[in-house]
Amino acid sequence: MICAISGEVPDEPVVSKRSGLLFERRLIERYIEDHGKCPVTKEDLSMDDIVPVKTNKVVKPRPLQAASVPGLLGIFQNEWDALMLSNFALEQQLHTARQELSHALYQHDAACRVIARLKKERDESRALLALAERQIPASMAGATPAAAVSNGKRAMEEEIGPDGKKIRPGINPVMIDELTECNTMLSAQRKKRQVPPSLAPIDALERYTQISSHPLHKTNKPGILSMDMHPSKDIIATGGIDTNAVLFDRPSGQILCTLAGHSKKITTLKFVPRDELVVTGSADKTVRIWQGSEEGNYSCIHTLKDHTAEVEAVTIHATQKYFVTAAKDNTWCFYDISTGSCLSQVGEASGQEGYTSASFHPDGLILGTGTTEAVVKIWDVKTQTNVAKFEGHAGPVTAMSFSENGYFLATAALDGVKLWDLRKLRNFRTFSPYDSDTPTNSVEFDFSGSYLAVAGSDIRVYQVANVKTEWNLIKTLPDLSGTGKVTSAKFGADAKYIAVGSMDRNLRIFGLPGDDQMDDDTKPSSE
Repeated sequence: MICAISGEVPDEPVVSKRSGLLFERRLIERYIEDHGKCPVTKEDLSMDDIVPVKTNKVVKPRPLQAASVPGLLGIFQNEWDALMLSNFALEQQLHTARQELSHALYQHDAACRVIARLKKERDESRALLALAERQIPASMAGATPAAAVSNGKRAMEEEIGPDGKKIRPGINPVMIDELTECNTMLSAQRKKRQVPPSLAPIDALERYTQISSHPLHKTNKPGILSMDMHPSKDIIATGGIDTNAVLFDRPSGQILCTLAGHSKKITTLKFVPRDELVVTGSADKTVRIWQGSEEGNYSCIHTLKDHTAEVEAVTIHATQKYFVTAAKDNTWCFYDISTGSCLSQVGEASGQEGYTSASFHPDGLILGTGTTEAVVKIWDVKTQTNVAKFEGHAGPVTAMSFSENGYFLATAALDGVKLWDLRKLRNFRTFSPYDSDTPTNSVEFDFSGSYLAVAGSDIRVYQVANVKTEWNLIKTLPDLSGTGKVTSAKFGADAKYIAVGSMDRNLRIFGLPGDDQMDDDTKPSSE
């Protein structure tokens, strides 16, 4: 009598009424308790179906091998060999399982790459389709004389005047009233504004270090040339030599969208948060307006071709209804964002000099421009006339930034940074942080007007003071790209971090260690 489970002679034999099979009692009881079935036939089985078998109690004879020490050693040797063989078989199975897992992971990674490529091709196809759908009605309407619209330009704007220039509609009195009203409101608000208590203190900035680095652009064409931050969302936009603009969500560390359409490097870009727009300017002489969708994708709604040379700067008016572009053709254009139409083009096309930077004053009635001839020009937006000139720089004016207090203008060029008092129209301080061969590429006040960031071969943060007192250097952040050229540096909300772009493909975030996720509740708004 052999147990159907263990294959040995049972001590307490029992038999199943259903199948007639013999089992060891303790083994079948445990199996029925766990599974409720016969271990051999898999039929339902309970302890009521088990009948004990009564046998005579006999003493089992000891195996012959166990009767001597050499026999016992032989038994142990056989069991050890069986254990080693079993262990070897298990190791082979583990190795096979690991190979299968590695192959499955490789297939999964390849599938993810294919899916990502297909998604990118789908998004590009959708963008091209949307562009074609917009261009087809425009081309069909091209035959009608007055209301024809093509790429954001009215046909009437294409009329050529007697001097050979395109006739522009100009900034009408209604727009001027709107600009003046916005200026009055913002000026009144500025006088009441206090430095927010959530602003990062000086001792925090002194401890800033790199907390993350994100490769956003292509490896074959590295270089981030421009950067902007969304004023209410923690989103950073970068423009690169690879002709793409990338929208990056800092808290999640994910790329939200890539804006592809320019044929040459993107030199400047700005957010227009009111309508979820992005405006980009490029060395291909065009400006593009991109519209965001609820899905997070952006499509080009206007391509503006009013300049005849590289577009170097885009700046958004405080109303978020208008913007200005400045280019190396020595002209700047005033645009209506909603229609993409050029209302006014100021300047004479020149091959010798041109504009390299531009920025609206926070109140919106003054425009600052920097030229290749090291001159800073101040313009009255209402009349489009040059009301002041600041001279003294060496080399092209690469960047400019108005302080939120409305009194200071910082400009950057080959010889460093100059600070200008707009009330007295004079230079009151000069920083020359680098040698004569290293240009200063970026200068930026934070939103509160408390700090100033200067970028060249590294990033230097100064404490903003006044005309008479010294502006102290708080922190020098190294250029970790290895290129020796930092192109842009911008403060995050409440100066809780600094975003840096260099001539490699990485966007770098500097802040307090372990503080790479900031609270979004106290972010300032540009409105």
